[in-house]
Amino acid sequence: MSPRVSEETSSVQELESRVKARPVPRHVAIIMDGNGRWAEARGLPRVLGHREGSEAVRAVTRTARRIGVQALTLYAFSSENWARPDEEVGALMSLLAEFLESERAEMMRNGIRLNAIGDLERLPDVVREKLASVRAETTGNTAMTLTLALSYGGRQDIVQAARRAAAEKGPAFEAEDLEAALWTAGLPELDLLVRTSGERRISNFLLWQCAYAELHFSEVLWPDFRERELLLAIRDFQGRERRFGMTGAQRSGRT
Repeated sequence: MSPRVSEETSSVQELESRVKARPVPRHVAIIMDGNGRWAEARGLPRVLGHREGSEAVRAVTRTARRIGVQALTLYAFSSENWARPDEEVGALMSLLAEFLESERAEMMRNGIRLNAIGDLERLPDVVREKLASVRAETTGNTAMTLTLALSYGGRQDIVQAARRAAAEKGPAFEAEDLEAALWTAGLPELDLLVRTSGERRISNFLLWQCAYAELHFSEVLWPDFRERELLLAIRDFQGRERRFGMTGAQRSGRT
C-alpha cells in the first residue's frame, strides 16, 4: 500500500498527529470552489451550496488554527463574481454578513484575527460595517490571521500596488516596494495554495504571492471539504522539496 493510500484511509486523529510532527505551512490559501455544483447535483438552489460551504469554512478554520497555521486566506468572492445573477450575489452578501456575526465570539475565544483584502468599497454597506466591527474587535488576537479575499482579483492587486509603489518611490521602484503595497502586506509569504472541486487553475487569485507557493488540487467540492481534506493537503505539502531555484544539495547544505 502506497503512503498516499495509507494516509487517505487514516483517521483524522492519525493524520493530525502526522501533520503536527513536521513543520506546517505558515500561510495557507484556499480557492473554495464547487458550492454551486454541489447544490445542483442534489437538486438544490445554488445558495444552499454556499450556505453549506460556510460550514466548511468553520471546520477548516478551526483545524488550521489547531495545527499551528499562522495565516489562512480564503477566496470568498472574486472581482469577477459581481457578474453573477443579482439574486445570487445578494444571497452571498447576506450569508457573508451572517457568517461574520455568527463567528465573532468564536474568533475571540480562539484568538483569531480577522482580516480582509480586495476592493472592499464595492461591498454593500452592511457587509463593510460587519467587517469593520469584527476586525476591530479581533485586532489584538494573535493565534492565527483569517483573511477573507472579497471583491478580490490578483491582477487588480498588482495594479493597485504598482500605482502605490510608483507614487511613493517613483517609477524605478523595486520588487520589495510593490510587495509592501499589495493588499496582503504584513502576512507571511504564501506557502500552500489549495483549490477544491477538481479544477486546476488559480483564477486570478494571489498571482504575485503564488510565485513560490506549492499547489494542491483536491477533487472534493468545497461544501464537502473538511478536516481530513485540509490535513491531506498539508501532508502533500510536507512531502514536497521546496528548492526556490536552487539544487536539492544546495538546500540541504551539501555544497
